[in-house]
Amino acid sequence: MNLPLNIPGLTRPAASPRLINLYGDALPSRQASASAELARGLSAATASIAPKYFYNALGSKLFEAITGLQEYYPTRTEAGIFSAHLADMAQAVADAGIRQPCLIDLGAGNCAKSALLIPTLTPRQYVPVDISVEFLRQAAEQLQTAFPALDIVGVGMDFSAHLALPTQVQADDRVFFYPGSSIGNFTPAQALAFLQRIARADQGQARGLLLGVDLVKDKAALEAAYDDTLGVTAAFNKNLLLHVNELLQADFDVRQWQHVALFDEAQSRIEMHLQALSEVTVRWPGGQRAFTRGERIHTENSYKYTLESMTALLRQAGFRHVEHWCDPKHWFAVFWAAI
Repeated sequence: MNLPLNIPGLTRPAASPRLINLYGDALPSRQASASAELARGLSAATASIAPKYFYNALGSKLFEAITGLQEYYPTRTEAGIFSAHLADMAQAVADAGIRQPCLIDLGAGNCAKSALLIPTLTPRQYVPVDISVEFLRQAAEQLQTAFPALDIVGVGMDFSAHLALPTQVQADDRVFFYPGSSIGNFTPAQALAFLQRIARADQGQARGLLLGVDLVKDKAALEAAYDDTLGVTAAFNKNLLLHVNELLQADFDVRQWQHVALFDEAQSRIEMHLQALSEVTVRWPGGQRAFTRGERIHTENSYKYTLESMTALLRQAGFRHVEHWCDPKHWFAVFWAAI
């Protein structure tokens, strides 16, 4: 049975949507931790900034715009897979003995992808998780109007570090949803550790995982997806510097930097960088870094997998049953992995 949409007279569950802000509740320690991490990254031999810092309020909106670009195939290709195979996915979830899951959406963003799954998967509870807390709050409110009978518990947290969810999240029949090939932001070793945390009884407590994975393909198609002609991805990358200015009290001038995206075939990954257009010194309380013209700050990796390599990684992480669905070009895959 599908969950009802916005039917007059139908009331939402008590106190739903709820937002549990594990990220902002520890604001002083979080800011100190972020400042220390950013200062270490900028001071390293090869400067870097972790991609989680893309997602302030503006960064989240810019990424939402990226997903609609012609060059950025992952979102529409993944959506096509869900459209074609959602009934099969729901059957796979049911075959694992899961009837009304707790659907945990990692990096939920605007919750649009889960909105397509909810009528078929019929979750008992929906848990969007994101680091951008205010964006998450707005998205959860909008989703509640579409599914007024659904219990929604939003969680603001950095799930890249740990996956111990609050007690308000039901412990039974947890199905994690990690779409958009975001698993590629981790190195393969980090991805394995992350998948193991999802499966662990003292962390994610997952029964299963729906995972979107970008596959290896033509270099030109990959690089165009991360360097669009409108410059939206460039703006997304440069906005990272504005977020660093806020968190670290640094003095980056975005006009002094240009966006660079390239595919490293040896490591099977897209790399994004910010490259200095001239000699520039960036300062922050307690530190500074002089960049030469052409020197880069490494801002993101996006690893690309084969069907075989991701299947092996999921099994190594502890998932016993793995299957997948692909688009006709085999550019993208959605995996179901059950404990």
